Amino acid sequence: MRNSWFVPGWPAPAQVRAVCTTRGESSGDGASRGAYRFFNLGDHVGDDSAAVSANRARLERAIGARPVFLQQVHATHVLTLEPGTPNGLVADAALTTTTGLACTIMVADCLPILLTNDRGSCVAALHAGWRGLAGGVIEATLARFATLAAQPAASTRGKSASGMTMAWLGPCIGPSAFEVGTDVYDAFVGIDSESADCFAPAGAGKFLADLAGLARLRLRRAGVAEIYGNDSTSAWCTVNNEARFFSYRGARRRNEKAGRFAACIWRA
Repeated sequence: MRNSWFVPGWPAPAQVRAVCTTRGESSGDGASRGAYRFFNLGDHVGDDSAAVSANRARLERAIGARPVFLQQVHATHVLTLEPGTPNGLVADAALTTTTGLACTIMVADCLPILLTNDRGSCVAALHAGWRGLAGGVIEATLARFATLAAQPAASTRGKSASGMTMAWLGPCIGPSAFEVGTDVYDAFVGIDSESADCFAPAGAGKFLADLAGLARLRLRRAGVAEIYGNDSTSAWCTVNNEARFFSYRGARRRNEKAGRFAACIWRA
């Protein structure tokens, strides 16, 4: 894998592999140029299609699994990946028990979340922007995950494949940069008053929101006790680390379009 990418630090079973790409540090890291330099994986953001295809092929070679890219729409549909699943299906979460298929989420400020269980029998990736979080993408994915993980699998020789679920949170827009209005505040606090702890006042009708903090709250409420990765500190903020990560809000300030980096998880 490229030296600029990083591997999640979590106690996943050995057969579970995961990686989070970056935008790349030099032309050797990817084929994209200009605002998309260098390792843009998004084919819907205006980048040269040949460059995106080259970057996606490089990702597949690097991880030794087929990344399945979704058409993400900030909703809650969960897709089960099979060997014949094509790229481009509409969903904001994917999961699989099949080896060699990488559940892949592209982001540029939204939060990627990876899931597995302590048996390593099932993996999942989900796209958690504020709309998806408020709409229940975590809960929808965990419900499907529990059902799929409980099914007997060949790798467990007919024994139950269920087990404790763990989560890893990737880079996203941080709480010092994510300014939102009362609509976002109300979407969370109107349902769960404890969510108010993830918002800081930022002027009339404005708040600074902790997206990763909201996700951790939702995960814990859903019974996920083991949560790793993004702790809402500045090192995880896409806006404040644009040399490493693509940022939609950062690019918009420059009247540019943003590329996409990806978080992938698969069973080897």
